[in-house]
Amino acid sequence: MHDPRIDRLARQVVRYSTSLKRGERVLLDLFDVPEEVGIALLREARARGALPFVQLQTNRILREYWSGAAEEELQVHARHRLAEMKDMDAYIAVRGSHNISEYGDIPQKQMNLVTEHTRKVINHRVRRTKWCVLRWPHPAMAQQAGMSTEAFEDFFFRVCLLDYKGLKPAMNALKRLMEKTDKVHIKGPGTDLRFSIKGIPAIPCAGEYNIPDGEVFTAPVKNSVEGVIAHNAPTIYRGVAFDGISLEFKKGRVVRAESAGGGTREINRILDADPGARYVGEFALGCNPEVRDPMRDILFDEKIAGSFHFTPGQAYEEADNGNRSKVHWDMVSIQRRDWGGGEIWFDGQLVRKDGKFLPKSLAKLNG
Repeated sequence: MHDPRIDRLARQVVRYSTSLKRGERVLLDLFDVPEEVGIALLREARARGALPFVQLQTNRILREYWSGAAEEELQVHARHRLAEMKDMDAYIAVRGSHNISEYGDIPQKQMNLVTEHTRKVINHRVRRTKWCVLRWPHPAMAQQAGMSTEAFEDFFFRVCLLDYKGLKPAMNALKRLMEKTDKVHIKGPGTDLRFSIKGIPAIPCAGEYNIPDGEVFTAPVKNSVEGVIAHNAPTIYRGVAFDGISLEFKKGRVVRAESAGGGTREINRILDADPGARYVGEFALGCNPEVRDPMRDILFDEKIAGSFHFTPGQAYEEADNGNRSKVHWDMVSIQRRDWGGGEIWFDGQLVRKDGKFLPKSLAKLNG
């Protein structure tokens, strides 16, 4: 039986997130998703008069390809993908995964090589096309979240079909506040962190690029980060799971990185990928009222209500502090009272306590 929520989701992605217009070319990049998803997107794109093109991928085959690919293969592959992307006006990716650790046994050196070449395609897509990326709720994701398949599917559609437009006024208010701020001070269990965001734009994200969505991001002034941070949300990076990551910063650089759940050596190997990997490229506040707990999927976890994320590696062009890296690793901390609490101060003013924004103009972001 066809699920009508798939049609609603396709409509939201095509009409709201990417706002496809007549005659625009859109690449539909589908990873391990049901045929109904591709069909719904094709029909919705054509109803708008757009010209859809389809690319089907599977994670197991991609793992096999990446594991053994020589640099020449990756160069040719990236060149062809880049040419394809340059021919598109928009990009929509729906990514399912039967196993979140599918890439976990690819050697780090090989993954760095893959990232080096795929980054060119990603950068063009981000800078030059309209785009939207979302997950698909396979049972493996439900298992990650500790939920039944049916309950997780209900959660997925509730989160993805949120009234993002209704959050925009409060998100814009947060943007204005962040752009007036110089000094940020974050306090919580194991965390005492100070840095500047002066002069760097803040970008509200309300369903135009990622679904689910719900964050406002900027970046710290590159050399300004001082102190310690203890991340209480589990994370996964390139297929490897980590728990209890703690970082210490001096003059913006990570000088100590540890994981309470093991993997300290692997964390440092990732952060040694290049000089920029030990500097932070993003600071963001999560505010999706429907996303409450982590599930090792960053598209969801970075939007958790009452959270923030601090990201070693590459800065975004829209909020650029000049940091460049192959790495972009969003590490999430939840500051709601049920997760230990915490405070965020802007220029000496307490703006969020235990995950709740205090200014009236931001109350809508509290859920």
